[in-house]
Amino acid sequence: MSGPVLVIELAEAVPRVAIQQLRDFLLGASARFEEKRVGEYDLNIHAESLGVTDAGDVDGRRPFLVSLMGPGIGGEGIFEAEHDDEADQESLIGFTPTHAVDVVAFCNSPVDHVVTALLTAAVMEIIGGVANAELREDQLSLVAGLPGIVATMSDPWHAAYGSAEFLRAWARQPGFRLMK
Repeated sequence: MSGPVLVIELAEAVPRVAIQQLRDFLLGASARFEEKRVGEYDLNIHAESLGVTDAGDVDGRRPFLVSLMGPGIGGEGIFEAEHDDEADQESLIGFTPTHAVDVVAFCNSPVDHVVTALLTAAVMEIIGGVANAELREDQLSLVAGLPGIVATMSDPWHAAYGSAEFLRAWARQPGFRLMK
C-alpha cells in the first residue's frame, strides 16, 4: 500500500558531499537500509529518530523510499514527467527546479503522514530545497499562516511550498494529513 509523498524542489544538483551526508543520516536513522543507486535509498526509518514517540506499533519502523533525481544523478525521466505539468515554479519559489527528491512512504496510517513530513524536513536540513506539498482545498487557509511558508497555489491544483520549518509546524497541526 502506498502512502503520502512529498517532493523537495532543488535549484541545482546536490553536491556529492551533501549526498554522502544524506546517506549517512539515513543509514543512522534506519533499521534497514538499501542503496539502490547513489541518491536512491530504500529503507525502514525509525520513527523515534525523527522525534515521533508514539508510532502506533511495536518497533516504530516505517518503510520509505528517498530518491534524488535529475540530470547526472538518475531518475531523469521521472523528474521530467513529474515537472512536465507544473505551474511556473520560478514565480512561486524563485527558481525553476533542476533536480528533486521524492520522499515516499509505503504505508498510510496517520503516523506515516507525520513521519513523511519530518523525514522530508530532515532531508531538507542536509540538502536544502523547498518542499512541494499537494493540498486539499480546505488545507489552503490552514497552511497559509504557518512559519516557513514560501507560497501557495490553487491553480491547476492546490499546493504549498515551504521550508523544513513549515513542514514541522504543519505536522503539529491537529488532524494533519498529507495528500497521497
